Amino acid sequence: MKNNAVLQVGPLMPTVQEAITEDYRAVRLPDSTDERTEFLRQHGESFEVAVTSGKVGVGSEVMRSLPNLRAVINFGVGYDTTDVAQAASRGITVSNTPDVLNDCVADTAMALYLDLLRGISSADRFVRRGDWLSKGNFPLATKASGKKVGILGLGRIGRVIARRLEGFDCEISYHSRNQVEGVSYRYAATPRELAAGCDVFIVAAAGGPGSARLVDAAVIDAIGPEGYLINIARGSVVDEDALVAALLAGRLAGAGLDVFAEEPKVPEDLLALENVVLLPHLGSGTHETRAAMAELTLANLRSFVTTGAVLTEVRA
Repeated sequence: MKNNAVLQVGPLMPTVQEAITEDYRAVRLPDSTDERTEFLRQHGESFEVAVTSGKVGVGSEVMRSLPNLRAVINFGVGYDTTDVAQAASRGITVSNTPDVLNDCVADTAMALYLDLLRGISSADRFVRRGDWLSKGNFPLATKASGKKVGILGLGRIGRVIARRLEGFDCEISYHSRNQVEGVSYRYAATPRELAAGCDVFIVAAAGGPGSARLVDAAVIDAIGPEGYLINIARGSVVDEDALVAALLAGRLAGAGLDVFAEEPKVPEDLLALENVVLLPHLGSGTHETRAAMAELTLANLRSFVTTGAVLTEVRA
């Protein structure tokens, strides 16, 4: 590759940014629209590799402005912000960082599960406000063990969540695009069927155009007024307006959300609800997992530069 052939798109973990700058003389794409457009007009043809994150990605317009792009190296398991269809049509390799974050994202799902059903965050606020002294005991919560749990997307992360739920004696069912071999969990033919048969509905499906608003108003209504929704996947998978409406109307018992449709914006109506747990997209946010993600991102970059292939390629 030529010098300055690596383009950084969006902010990256400091260790990754430092490494690609020092080892590959990476240049960062400007953030402002006007500067970005002019930069790509002048220099777009110089870059062969883009390093980005699942949050930012390499969208359609940027990719079209990089005529010699050969690879997109993605920090994160999600790649819905990258135009993988265009990449496939142009023979551009796309990588991500699967597996290394499975445990922490599954742990986050379980944290939301326990918090939501047992009211942990709400109880914490109850104590801090002095309500225990002035109002007496905290209201009764919901038993977490033995629930019927539906998992939308039984991929790598979904399967790890399911294994953790087995320890809580939960009855697990799932829906994926295809049935998963080698599991004993009940398969539901549609997301709505899955929702109708569970107490807790966990969204672990991959993002992207194919899953946009897969959890729509009909699915949310099927979960029902005594059911709970947890999303640790992508905000785009859930119809956020329908979710907010159901929560405000009491047609859903509660929600635990680590992701949102327009991050970092969170619907204002959710902020005051005691039956909703809100997290700032921290599913993989541990020192150990982020270090492993950084290592795999750099390993993918090194592999592509030296061999023309990445270690963990995304198949469109």
